[in-house]
Amino acid sequence: MANTSKYLELADALAAAIRREEYAPGDRFPTVNELARAHSVAPNTASRAVQVLKERGLLSGKAGGTTRVRVQPVHQVRANTRYQTEKDLVLRPEEERATNGVAELDSGVPLSTVHENQVQLDVIPAPVDVAEILGLETGALVLRRINTRRHRQGAGAGKSISYVPHDLASKNPELFDPQREPWPGGALHQLHTVGVEVDRIEDWVTASMPTDAEMEEQDIPPGIPVLRVRKVSYSTTGQAVEVTDIPLPADRVELRYVTPLRRWS
Repeated sequence: MANTSKYLELADALAAAIRREEYAPGDRFPTVNELARAHSVAPNTASRAVQVLKERGLLSGKAGGTTRVRVQPVHQVRANTRYQTEKDLVLRPEEERATNGVAELDSGVPLSTVHENQVQLDVIPAPVDVAEILGLETGALVLRRINTRRHRQGAGAGKSISYVPHDLASKNPELFDPQREPWPGGALHQLHTVGVEVDRIEDWVTASMPTDAEMEEQDIPPGIPVLRVRKVSYSTTGQAVEVTDIPLPADRVELRYVTPLRRWS
């Protein structure tokens, strides 16, 4: 019992020091041996304290590697009402669309202040499950768009992967040009340029534990699950025209759904 209280006491003391910013976000944190010497505890006690701080989301780093003070993620509120806002922007001037993207809608962080925004575009055979949703034959090509964004240096990344039928995207060659990214108005405006009006969007939400790669790239603390949103956009003819996969670590996102109900009279 004494050992248990000792590593928790050390964790609490170190957490207080982090909150006082004696260790700044992104800074290297002392090693287990350095902590053991500085606080006159056994290395095992220091190691367990560090693990507690990782579980609390205050430290980042793999076991055996460099441990750093975690750059805290931006809290996101993802509401279904955002889709109507996005659609309304489709017909607005480009300068207005450019300053009202997903980054602004979900996190309130202007895209102009985001530390990193990378977009990878490629053409691949549609994954089997994606082809089924889009009504494509096996092996049909899709334009894949992988977006990776970090709000601050050293922060975990946010990520999304979208798929649009190649035949549809080919109606506008600019959709294949990475120099056009970030696209003013996002996916709904891209679809508008190829003659598609989106009529409805469905979010299919599941949850699972993150992969090792996701934990590292998105800086997900141990034990935190990922909410997996599969967003499917449909045209006015009822055809699925885009599939987007969005992994959302549960420690930084809030899902809000507003459901208008038809009145009886």
